[in-house]
Formats: sequence, structure tokens, C-alpha cells
Amino acid sequence: MQLPIISDTQKPSLQAGDKQAEGQRGRYAVVSLGCPKNLVDTEQMLGRLDEDGYQMTDTVDDADFVVVNTCGFIDSAREESLGAIDEMLALKRQGKIRNVVVTGCLAERQQGKLLEARPDIDAMVGVFGRNEIVSVIDRLQSGVEEQQKLFRPAAIRPLSDAVRSPVTPRHFAYLKISEGCDRLCTFCAIPKMRGKHYSKPIEQVVEEAQRLGDAGVREVVIVAQDTTYYGRDLYGEARLSELLRQLDKIESLDWIRLMYFYPMYIDDRLIDTLAGAERILPYIDMPLQHASDSMLKRMSRKTTRASQEEILGKLRSRIDHLVMRTTMITGFPGETDDDFAQLADFTEQQKFEHLGVFTYSVEEDTPAAKLPNRVPAEVAQQRHDTIMAIQQKIAFQWNESRIGTVEDVIIDSPLPDQDGVWIGRTRGEAPDIDGIVYVSGIDPEQGIGVGSMVQCEIVATDGYDLIAAPLA
Repeated sequence: MQLPIISDTQKPSLQAGDKQAEGQRGRYAVVSLGCPKNLVDTEQMLGRLDEDGYQMTDTVDDADFVVVNTCGFIDSAREESLGAIDEMLALKRQGKIRNVVVTGCLAERQQGKLLEARPDIDAMVGVFGRNEIVSVIDRLQSGVEEQQKLFRPAAIRPLSDAVRSPVTPRHFAYLKISEGCDRLCTFCAIPKMRGKHYSKPIEQVVEEAQRLGDAGVREVVIVAQDTTYYGRDLYGEARLSELLRQLDKIESLDWIRLMYFYPMYIDDRLIDTLAGAERILPYIDMPLQHASDSMLKRMSRKTTRASQEEILGKLRSRIDHLVMRTTMITGFPGETDDDFAQLADFTEQQKFEHLGVFTYSVEEDTPAAKLPNRVPAEVAQQRHDTIMAIQQKIAFQWNESRIGTVEDVIIDSPLPDQDGVWIGRTRGEAPDIDGIVYVSGIDPEQGIGVGSMVQCEIVATDGYDLIAAPLA
């Protein structure tokens, strides 16, 4: 079975002191699910395992144990996580692997409930126990058979992500600048799983970014639960602008991409920083969730349609060639036809380059789970499909407008079974969530490969994707 990882021979080392092969103590595979923030946690745990002499493999066939880092955000994510756990447990019962270790948000959220339903899980490690993963594995590998649970309270200081074994391609990496969330959106259980917001100090983030750049990373993707809130807990005020100015000075990086902007604490100083930056891309991911004031209030988003329109107008007018991504929710409890009509109108008006839609998922132990006036699932899905149809037209028109333009394309991978065709992205596409660029016609003598930055002309579109040809 092929897992969503890369082999140990493909990944650069981001830490010193790696042990020699003869000191390796066991082989492991990893399944990492969920958001980029969870992926950083995965890489941090794997870095500690690698540093302690364990060796990662890209198939379970060669593994002594498997680490499943889970997501517990919404129904579909939980089902995916449970499916991965069950698949690994089935392999364990067949004698193909020895141990299954479950970590991450689903482990944190369900704890005893998950163990009760799946008692053959060998160990569970909560979100804030990740730094102790080696001791958990050591105990299992020494033959201790009793059930192991490791859950720690939310940290009062940021956990370092300096020791990492990347599972992304070597040329891009996610950089987590804070943990947890102080927002109490009524639909969201993240504060229960990840705790309160706490920021890494500026110097710590800059050091981690410098280390990534020195290891060959060309694109850093900034992630957090709430990026624009950065610094308020440490410094008494939002300090994202200052952090970004420091990151923009790191010469070994080419691109810095911004994700998870909340539409608060975006002031003129921050906009000026973004507009004048050398390496920070004109790309912002800002999950807005809705456009009806009544829905935003029921969601406890602390914004209004008017304030969202104001900040979007400011950003677009002052940052050249800005690309915006957002996400919306349909079918939230109490969403009326009029609320949905406002969302549809907002979507058509704003013309986001990228937009995703979730249908509302009931999350236990959240305020929204107790709200009346549930929207039937089929209505929520119909509304989802309507928004996506609106967005498809917008996205396709945007792609058509790019034909004939020249853009830098970062090469992510070769296209399987297509000699001479590569898959890449422009500054307008984030890895894994946006469209891609097919690049053909690269001269093999140029030595271009994964991680190369190639200047290309956009020559055609393929739905949400682009087709490009390199310039001579």
C-alpha cells in the first residue's frame, strides 16, 4: 500500500545529528491527514523519530509501526481519519505491521471514546503530547503491550517546529506562526482540540524560516488558526506586519504565501507591508464563511458584510494583482432563502479567484449544535452546488483572462506517464488546494526539475487549470 508520504531518500534533513543507519531502531510509515497545520505537527514528530534513529519508509510493507496523524475538524475529515485507522488496524491483525499509533486532533477530541471503539490501537498521543512521541514508540518497540495514552494540557508557550522531517516536496514547506485559537465561532471545535491562541516569538519564527530556506525550501506557506491575530498574546497588539517584514528579508526564500487571514486586525500598516514586499506573494487566503449579517452573527464571526466588503476593497485597490481565496458554509442552522441569496450575490460581486464551499457539519460540544432551525441536508447541498456553479464561471473567466500573460511557475512534479510534461504553480495557486499549471516543452538540456522556477507564457486553460510553455 502506498501512503501519502515521500521516502526517506527524497527528503532533506532539517536537523543536525542524524544517526547512522546501523543505529536505526525500527522502520515506520506515516499517514498524515487534515490541514497544513496538522502536517507541520506530523513533520515535527517524524523529525524527532528520525533524530532518535528510527527510519521512515514509504510503504507499510516495510514498516514495523504506523503513525496515523488524524483530523477531527468536520464529519468528512473524521470519517477519513477513522477509515485510515481501521485500514492500519486491519493490517496489524494480518500480521503485516506490529503497532498502530494514533495522534492528532481526532485523538485529542475523542480520547477514551476512540479507544473504547478500537481497543487494538497501541498508543494514542494528543496534540500537545507530540514532543514525547519518541518515548511512546520506544516503549512499544521494547515490547510493552499495555495500552498507552499520552495527553497533555494545552501548552502555555509555543512548541518549537525546528526539528522537522518534511513530507512535502523539498522546495516548499508550511511555517506555523501560532497555535490554538481565541475565536469562539459557534460552528468550530478547534479551540477544544487546539487550545487558546499563542504566538511564537518573532525571532523563533524567523529562525525557523531561515532554516527552511537554508535547507533548499523556495516557498514558505504561512499557516495558523488565525494569522492576523498573531502577536496579540505576546506583545499586546497584532504584530503580523513586523513579522512579515522580517521574513521578507530572508534571501534564501523566493515566495512567502499567506493563509488563514481572519478579516480583523488588517490595518493600513499591514496592507502597506504586503504591497511593498519583495517575497510576500499577492495572495491571501481569507475564510469568510458567509455574507449575510444574520448568519455571521449566529456564527459569532464578529464581522458584517459591509466590513468584509470594505477590507476586500482596500486590499484589492492597494495590492497589485492580488489573488484572493475564501471558503463559505451553506446550510448553517437558521439560514433562510434570503440569507443564501445574499451569499450568492456576494460571491458574484466579489469574484474571488479561488473559493471553496462546505455544507454545515454538526459538531458536538459546539454552540451551533444546539441551534434550532436546522437546514435539511438536501437544501444545504443544493445551495453548495449553486455557489460552486457561480464560482466556476468566475474562475474559468479569470483563467481565460490570463492567456498570453507571462508568469513564473514553480515546478512541483513531473506529470506521470507524460514525458516532458511537468506540473507547477504560479504565484496565484497554493499547493494542494488550488489549480495547477501543466508545463510542456522544457528542454532537457536546461536541467530543469522539481523546485525549479521557470518563466512561462500561459497559452491555454483546462477548466480550473492552466497550460503553459516555457520562454526561451
